[in-house]
Amino acid sequence: MIYLARHGQTAYNLEGRFQGWGDIPLDQTGRQQAQQLAIAVAEVEPVALVSSDIARAVETATIVAEHVDLELQIDPRFAETETGDWTDRSFAEVAAEDPEAFTSFVELKADWGFPGGESFATQAARVAAGLDDWRSRGETGAVVIVCHGNVIRLALRDAGRDGSERPDNGSLVAL
Repeated sequence: MIYLARHGQTAYNLEGRFQGWGDIPLDQTGRQQAQQLAIAVAEVEPVALVSSDIARAVETATIVAEHVDLELQIDPRFAETETGDWTDRSFAEVAAEDPEAFTSFVELKADWGFPGGESFATQAARVAAGLDDWRSRGETGAVVIVCHGNVIRLALRDAGRDGSERPDNGSLVAL
């Protein structure tokens, strides 16, 4: 069984800013969410703990790893969407400037891509490849992957489930 966990909160999450591949650290709330996530992860008795290579996911996963006593494995295929020119900008600013593109972002339109960044189709392909790889390893227990909101949404959609809502920071989702 694969579980996807969203990293803890950052200042950018709180402010409604695009983070993309930026290495924004967890804030105090995010570190508390990571501690709570660690308790939830322990309950599924993971045999492997994987993280995106982006700092906020690694920081979250490191807190979880210490609690469940597992070695953390880094897999860049589970990185958030590269937000290109929108990185560091606020959602409100982008929505006011380009409402059609912002709607495409919100709706996770596969054929749409961030200006100067990555398309959801490209990201979905790398996430699917990562999930297929981890499934093929034949782990005999739970694999927990600490990643990002769009990763989880795309994986849920690919699995035929509703990926329209962004999961909360520090949440754990069974795939």
